[in-house]
Amino acid sequence: MPRILVIDDDPAISELVAVNLEMAGYDVSQAEDGIKGQALALQLQPDLIMLDLMLPRVDGFTICQRLRRDERTAEIPVLMLTALSQTQDKVEGFNAGADDYLTKPFEVEEMLARVRALLRRTDRIPQAAKHSEILNYGPLTLVPERFEAIWFGQTVKLTHLEFELLHCLLQRHGQTVSPSEILREVWGYDPDDDIETIRVHIRHLRTKLEPDPRHPRYIKTVYGAGYCLELPSTPQSAESVSTSRVE
Repeated sequence: MPRILVIDDDPAISELVAVNLEMAGYDVSQAEDGIKGQALALQLQPDLIMLDLMLPRVDGFTICQRLRRDERTAEIPVLMLTALSQTQDKVEGFNAGADDYLTKPFEVEEMLARVRALLRRTDRIPQAAKHSEILNYGPLTLVPERFEAIWFGQTVKLTHLEFELLHCLLQRHGQTVSPSEILREVWGYDPDDDIETIRVHIRHLRTKLEPDPRHPRYIKTVYGAGYCLELPSTPQSAESVSTSRVE
């Protein structure tokens, strides 16, 4: 039975979430502030954490950053809950390490769908390892068992989400992948027209893979259409490709 930790200071919402999760077959623990939530996360090692942003004592952004810095909790998926709906709040949440975002008020079915998608996507073995699919092209090789990419001969550690996003683009190498396709395949739910989720994680990937993330050469934005992964067919060095482009 997957264990879920709910960290929320609103007892009515926390109890509603807990009851519905338990009815869906999950083992649920609760904490009403950031300090207790962080302590329980370290103690219980849950399969997923539902984390409110506006918490007493220590806010959700800070707690998420602390969880990501601790190797004991770094890989636990985090679903952020908040009444805030501003784009900047979402960006800050994702930059703090959240995997997904749910704005209050929300439907129970939507919550359960996000939870199922996160648990499925952040399984011990990525989806890429369960199927016979493309795992390498030119300078890029994906290593599902370790959530790593071999990029121009160098090992790059990826989060579960970054791995699945890169794998999604690799399957359609050279093609434009729409935001709706990415949301369905990587996040596991129907599109909600909120592409900021994708944009933030594309930026994280570019930071790890592009020689100049501000001027991406490999993970390209096709404005109005989506994203395209374009790689050379031979594994030359990233530095040489970048140098030739500048010159």
